[in-house]
Parts: sequence; C-alpha cells; structure tokens
Amino acid sequence: MQREGCRMSGGVQEPAAAGMITLDDLDNMTDELGSDSTNIRNGSIEEDAEPMEDGEQDRLLNYWQTVARGHQVEVPNEMAQPIQQLTRNNSTEGRQRVPFLLLNHKEKCGEVLYEKRQYGQAKWACVKMKEERYEQSICLGFMKLMRYICEQNNSGQYIGMTIPILTIVHTDEAQSELCRSVTVAYYVPTHLQGEPPQPTDQDIIIEEWPPTVVFTRSFGGATNEESILREIRLLAELLESPELCLQDTFIVAGYTNPAAANRQNEIWFLQRP
Repeated sequence: MQREGCRMSGGVQEPAAAGMITLDDLDNMTDELGSDSTNIRNGSIEEDAEPMEDGEQDRLLNYWQTVARGHQVEVPNEMAQPIQQLTRNNSTEGRQRVPFLLLNHKEKCGEVLYEKRQYGQAKWACVKMKEERYEQSICLGFMKLMRYICEQNNSGQYIGMTIPILTIVHTDEAQSELCRSVTVAYYVPTHLQGEPPQPTDQDIIIEEWPPTVVFTRSFGGATNEESILREIRLLAELLESPELCLQDTFIVAGYTNPAAANRQNEIWFLQRP
C-alpha cells in the first residue's frame, strides 16, 4: 500500500465534516419539501412514484444549495439531476452495506465498547480533495461521487448507493490535529466488483483495497475535527493494544446524514498489516 494512496491501510486524509450533505439528508429533505407530488414511505421517495416535475427538481436543488451555503459550499445547477435521482432511489432498504466478518467485540455492562472486524479485498471509488475548509472538501468530494453513482460513468446507469461512506483521516504524531487533505471513498456495489463502471471524472479513481482488520466504535452527533479527535483518543484508551494499529491514519464511517439529530457514525482504527 502506497503511503499517499487512499486505501484502508493508509492514505492521506481527514474526517467526515459536520454538515456534510449526504445520505439521510435526503430522507429529512422529503419532510421539508412535503409529499404533495411524490409518494413517500418512511421518509424516502418510493421508486414507483410519478416522475418529478421540473418545479420539484428545482425545490430539491434549492434545498441542497441552502444547506451547502451554510458551510460555504456552492452546489452548481448541474447537480439537479443527480440530486433528483439519488433522492428517488434513497430507500434505506435499498442501500447496500459494505460486507464484513465480525471477529469479536468488547462489552462493558451490556454496552459494546468496540468491535473487531475483517473487511475483504474490494474496489472503492476514491476522490481526494484539499479545500480551504474541511466541510468544503467533504461536500465537494461527495458531490463528485454522487455524479459517478448517478450515471456519470461509462455504463451510463445509476449504480446504487452503498454505506458507509468512508473518509480516511491523518493526524499529526500527537494525534492533536487533522491533516487538511481529504479522501472520500464509496464502496462499489458487490454485483459490480468484478468490473466497476469507470468514472467520467478523472478525479475519481477506482482502487482495490486489500483485506483489512479494523477496530471500530460507534458514536453519534457531529463529525467535525473536534469530535473525531475526541473519538480517536477514546477508542485508543479502550483498546488493549492500540500500538498494533496505525497511529496516524484513521477512518470515519458515515451511515446517516450529519445534519440529522440522530446520526450514526463510527471511528475505525486500522490494524497494522
């Protein structure tokens, strides 16, 4: 594994930002927009709903643009179609989870403190960003992946949402500061692993990550620099042998919208190869 790569076992990256526009933003968005022209079940627009009118597409785009401006990010008008398509296909049941093998876990008073998992070799779509602000890098990187997922690939087809979306982060030696560079990574759906659709955006690279063992702990709330550094320190205290993991490379896994009240995130430590 190259030190400068964006794979699990060590890449140049950072965390999942507070206010990142992604995933369950779309669920909450349907409540904000109302259900007058769409069929909504469990907060998601159903696949058999009538095609969105132009006005509904504009409302979706305006919603994303409003959220993004709060983080000094501009969502271009060309994102209207990918936003519409991802929204229409955004049922929780339809999101494929990255497969893994649970090796063991540690509990205290019935609470799972952390899990040890084995992730297999797999192909991921990775995009590196290095904007002035962390939120900008995350938002812009995710929008690039959205376009890849929503037909901007050599198959010309919607290829499906998978979770979690990963952000590889690097810290200084004291684990007190995050690097600015960010890599956002999307797991290519299992049925496309043999021959992943190639992105039309040259900034997106399909990488094959080796089998990886991770120690992972769940946490809720914001995923900003402060919370990520706190979670890194907390998991390091809980692990029996933290020195067996990489000391400056970590992963933040996002399962739900970072703007939602009940967010589901994980911090991952990578076991040394």
